[in-house]
Amino acid sequence: MESISRISNLLESARELTLDAAQAARSSRSTTRSLPTAQVKKLLDSRNDREVLDGLRRVISMMYRQQKTLPFFSSVVKNVASPNIEIKKLVYIYLIHHAEQEPDMALLSINTIQKSLSDSNPQVRALALRTMSGIRVPVISQIVSLAIKKGVVDMSPHVRKAAALAIPKCYRLEPSTLPQLLENLTTLLGDKQYFVAGAAVSAFMEICPDQVDLIHKHYRSLVKKIVDMDEWSQLAMLRMMSIYARKCFPRRTRSAKAKDKSTDLQDFYGDASTESLSEVEQVVVLDPDLVLLLNGIKPLLQSRNSGVVVAVARCYVDIGTPEYTKAAVGPLVALLRSAQDIQQVALYNIVSVCLAHPESFVKHASHFLVRATDTAPVWELKLEVLTLIFPHSPLQTKTLILNELEHFSRGTNKALVREAVRAIGRCAQADPTTAPRCMRLLLGQITSLDGTLAAESLTVIRHLIQQDPQAHVGTVVRLAKNLDSATDPQARATIIWLVGEFSSLNGEDNIAADVLRILLKEFADESEIAKRQIVLLAAKVYLHHLNRTTEAQKSDEENQEPPPNSEEHPIARLWNYVLLLARYDTSYDLRDRTRLYKALLSVPQLATLMLLAPKPAPHAPSPSETRRGFALGSAALVLAGGGGVHGLRGYEPLPDWVPEGREPDPKLRNTEGMRNEYTDEKRVVPAAQMLGDTGSMGRGQGAKSNGLSAAGAAETGAKTLDDWLAEDEEDEDEEEEGEGEEEESEEEEEEDDEEEEEEEDDEDDNDEESDQEMDDAKAELEGFLSR
Repeated sequence: MESISRISNLLESARELTLDAAQAARSSRSTTRSLPTAQVKKLLDSRNDREVLDGLRRVISMMYRQQKTLPFFSSVVKNVASPNIEIKKLVYIYLIHHAEQEPDMALLSINTIQKSLSDSNPQVRALALRTMSGIRVPVISQIVSLAIKKGVVDMSPHVRKAAALAIPKCYRLEPSTLPQLLENLTTLLGDKQYFVAGAAVSAFMEICPDQVDLIHKHYRSLVKKIVDMDEWSQLAMLRMMSIYARKCFPRRTRSAKAKDKSTDLQDFYGDASTESLSEVEQVVVLDPDLVLLLNGIKPLLQSRNSGVVVAVARCYVDIGTPEYTKAAVGPLVALLRSAQDIQQVALYNIVSVCLAHPESFVKHASHFLVRATDTAPVWELKLEVLTLIFPHSPLQTKTLILNELEHFSRGTNKALVREAVRAIGRCAQADPTTAPRCMRLLLGQITSLDGTLAAESLTVIRHLIQQDPQAHVGTVVRLAKNLDSATDPQARATIIWLVGEFSSLNGEDNIAADVLRILLKEFADESEIAKRQIVLLAAKVYLHHLNRTTEAQKSDEENQEPPPNSEEHPIARLWNYVLLLARYDTSYDLRDRTRLYKALLSVPQLATLMLLAPKPAPHAPSPSETRRGFALGSAALVLAGGGGVHGLRGYEPLPDWVPEGREPDPKLRNTEGMRNEYTDEKRVVPAAQMLGDTGSMGRGQGAKSNGLSAAGAAETGAKTLDDWLAEDEEDEDEEEEGEGEEEESEEEEEEDDEEEEEEEDDEDDNDEESDQEMDDAKAELEGFLSR
């Protein structure tokens, strides 16, 4: 009978499994097909769990398709007491989504959810706590706080994690519960389970990121757990530790004498001098606990999550030293093998690090070569990295970078051509030794039919010429000869401006007046930007003529010679001709500029100060200079502050380093109590207990050797000071009596030794007799066998 009932039970369970599988397959095919509202309510009101589960799945599907599911609220909520955990999950999802719209109906299910907090299944308890904290009804804030308090001391770590995640929700629901929540949060921060502590850190960063006093006693254990946490907890943990380090570890430096590399060989050959030490440099001294953090997060550089890698690099940049930052360069470059969206964000962070430590990226230069599949933002950032590492690279790498930029400057993509030419200019400014080669590359582009390429090349050439004007007089003459072939308005305007800047050289032998004469022939056909530069060139040429005329008049007055007529000079005629051309031009801006120059030239001294003043050499900064100072991994870094005056909302920079002497006491980070699996610290045992244990152990061993009872050994641990002193006196008396006994024992030992020697002699005689008897027996045996 027992076997028959067992077989029937197996058949019944197999039937149930078959029906469940069929129902799941049918629901997966037909869930998308909507049913009438009455039929869905009928499924929800059914007593069969499979039908209720089917109805809930349909309601949840409708809810995520933005269809109206509020009419099913009463039918869904009454299933909250179902023992089936799958039904509970779906009811809780629906309840969280609609609790704000139907707060009264949601409150009716609170008692059932509270009962689930005492369920024997930890998954049900965690789900109930998560649901109760997700119901955004302010009336139940105290109930949620009590539920969190109960979940904090739960035996299951999953329930404690749910309690940690519920703390920010309860705080947003009712900020007045903060004191109670902080007590619970302090307990959870010290939890032995890493995923509970990770959730507690996330809650800490959301409700009280500035209260670092809660972290002191859990600091070292949290550092050891960070490797095992999930990615989201690791991100929150790294952010929290950066703030903690700035507020608790002062930035200390000490003076150290750096030794030159050349002195090592001198030391090797014995030629070291007393002056081998070079200048004194400042070395950063890190706190041991900060070193523990920086070394503890180093394994996270191999994380599969790109956000974690960037967060570790941010910690090294913000609170570490250049040695630690160099260790994060390789993992950051490895992110360039990811998808394009990750690659672009990684490049923003790489450029930010490269602005401060460009020499660390030199050996990775080949990773920043532009590919045909790169998008515009990606190749812009790659070109920027190449220009940043250019002055720190060896000659071979510099040649590679210049060849790469020259190749792309001759391409068909106008945006890429413009950026490549600008990058060549930045390379020439950063490393003056390569400026001649860069100048040759750019001069070869000014005759290009591509106006964009010619204009950008001339702009960069102008910047290079202004760096050292005296060395590029011949370059200006060469550019002036190419005015006829230059068709781009911006290119022509740049050449005309350069000719005007050099119009003061060589006096009347300068080419500026002749260039002006040629340009005025086609003045009407020039672009407006070129006309402005022509008028400016005419004003400068005429001003130089006025200054030379004034100097000649002074010298003629000294020599008493009649001054020449300046109005008949060709330069004066050219200036009058420019005034006539500009008077009838259609551009009011050009007419206003011409009248301004005419009035200004009536006072040559003032005109000299304004038109002929030396221009500062322009410096083309890196395009990402506006991103300098933003934290790695932040949206403000990608958006360069977000634009506007106030920047991106929600961005908070790291606090400054705490001044030395105002940091918290390092003893606050000493942990007490039992050791756990994450800390290397030993258990703290009171001295009295250690003394008692030692006494009991010693007496116990003495009992075994001397034959004393175990009870006497157990009592020695509880002796007082008088007992110990009395025992010392008894020991001294025993030692005096023992000396007399030792003399008697020595005499007895000598007699015993003599007796032992006599016994040994007797034994030797007996051994000889026994050996002789054995030999005789062997001889008789051999004779018997030979017969």
